[in-house]
This record gives sequence, C-alpha cells and structure tokens, in this order.
Amino acid sequence: MPVACFLDVETTGLSPWTEEVVELALALFEYDAATGKVGRRLESYTGLREPGVRISAGAARVHGLTMEVLRGCRLDDAKVLDLLGKSSLIIAHNSAFDYPFVTRLFPAAARMRWACSCRDIPWHAYGQPSASLASLTRAFGIRSHQVHRAADDVEDAIALLATTGPHGRPFMYDLLVAAEARRKTR
Repeated sequence: MPVACFLDVETTGLSPWTEEVVELALALFEYDAATGKVGRRLESYTGLREPGVRISAGAARVHGLTMEVLRGCRLDDAKVLDLLGKSSLIIAHNSAFDYPFVTRLFPAAARMRWACSCRDIPWHAYGQPSASLASLTRAFGIRSHQVHRAADDVEDAIALLATTGPHGRPFMYDLLVAAEARRKTR
C-alpha cells in the first residue's frame, strides 16, 4: 500500500517569508489508492524548534508555545527527511500555509506531491459551513482540542480522512481524486 505523510506546523506568525516554524508534526499512514481507505498508522514525529524571531501574540494565543519552552529546541532534520522520503504524498490541512514553511526548512519537500485536506475535499458541497479543521472534527464527532498543537491536529486530520462521507467513501478518496487531477494537468 502507498504511504502518505500528514503534517502540520505551528509558527511564530502567518508570513512564511518573515516568520518561522516552532513545531512540526508528521505522521505516516498507509492508504488504498483505489478506494481511499486509510490503513494502519506507521511512524510519526513531533519536534519543537527555537525560532530566530519573536512569536507574535496572536500565534502564541493559538498554540500556547513560548520562547521559554522553545529555548534550545531543534528539529531532528534526519528523522523528518527520513519520514518524508518514505511518503508518496504529503498532506496538510491548508497546505498553502504549511508548504512554504516546510519547504523553506526542507527543500526536498518541494519536489514531492502535495495534497490539501481543506481545499481538495468539497466540504461545502457536503453541507459543511466551514472547512476549518476544528469545525470539521466537531461536525464528524472527532475529538477536538482546545489548544491548537501540531500533533493533535495531525491525528484529528487523519481520523477525518478515514471518516466515511455522504458518498459512502472515506474523505481520503476525494483528496486522492483531486490530487490525481492536479497531477495530470501539470
């Protein structure tokens, strides 16, 4: 079975050009490319990173990380690259946000195939008023955390992809169809 890597970042702010990653979480899982069925979970990694810029007040309110907590922390670059290398697809919820942060730290990720669980699944067509991860996890009865942390968001998002949609297939199916259509147009 192919392997996907779901990832999420927490950052010092919103701009990928001036802000930095403070937390990165990745989790590998198998999936059936024909049906979208999410298979067993494989390896995962979560790491903290001391940034070279201040954490904005808004970002700190979202994830709760402080410079004191992050002091001296570094990502395990070898582990991250190992996990990315085992993946045939990288997925993020709102990949337009995660992609520039991740590829700045790990340029090899720019050469990989990406998908977005926020935009590649027609949430509004399925009756969801919002495509935010928090809204979707509440709507589908998946645990939703008060504090926005990368590892929790990754686990919740994988559970969401495994959930059966109104079409009788896992939401991962929609994501794979959209990712394949995008690949064919390039």
